[in-house]
Amino acid sequence: MFAHDSGWSNDQQQPQIEREKEFDLHVLACVLSRALEEVEAGEATLTGATGLSRAELRDVLPGSFTAVPINAFAADKVGEPEPDPEEELLRGLLQAHARPGDQASVCFARIIARRAMRRKHLWQDLGLSNRAELSRLLATHFPTLAAGNTQNMKWKKYFYRKLCEAEGFSLCTAPSCRECNDFESCFGPEEG
Repeated sequence: MFAHDSGWSNDQQQPQIEREKEFDLHVLACVLSRALEEVEAGEATLTGATGLSRAELRDVLPGSFTAVPINAFAADKVGEPEPDPEEELLRGLLQAHARPGDQASVCFARIIARRAMRRKHLWQDLGLSNRAELSRLLATHFPTLAAGNTQNMKWKKYFYRKLCEAEGFSLCTAPSCRECNDFESCFGPEEG
C-alpha cells in the first residue's frame, strides 16, 4: 500500500511517483512516531492513535518499514478503533475526496480523521514538520478537497466548514470571513 515499488513502465512518471511514495512513507513514519509516543504514555493504543484497524496496521507496517518487525508495534495486542460520530463525518468527507482506487488515500483518510480529534494544529497532531507538509499530503491524496481551500484557511477549520456546508448551515454569523472577529482563529499562522 505504501511500500516502495519500482515496476513503473513510464520513465517520465517514475520520479513523481517515487517522490509521492517517499513522502507518503515520511508522513506515515511521522504519524507512527506520534502514535507511539501516545502508546508509551498510556494515552492510546496504536489503533486508537492512528484510526487504522489491526488488519490495516498488519498490511501497512511490514510493507512500509521492512527493517522493523511487526511485533515491535504490538499491533496484535490492541483493540479495533471505534470512531465517534464527529470522526465518522470527517472520515466520510475525506473519503469522498480521496483519489479513486488509491488505498493509501483511504488509509490517510482514516489517519487524518482520527488525528484531527486531537487538540493541536492538525500538522502537529500528525507529527509533521510544518503546515506545508500537511498541505502537500492533502493536495496529493484529497485533491478536490484541498483545491477548495483557496483562502488558505487552517485545515481543521476548513474541514468543519465543509461539513457544515454539506449540512446546509453556516459555521458562523459573520457575513464574510474578512468581517469576522475570529478571523485569526481560522486564518492566522500555525506555528509550533
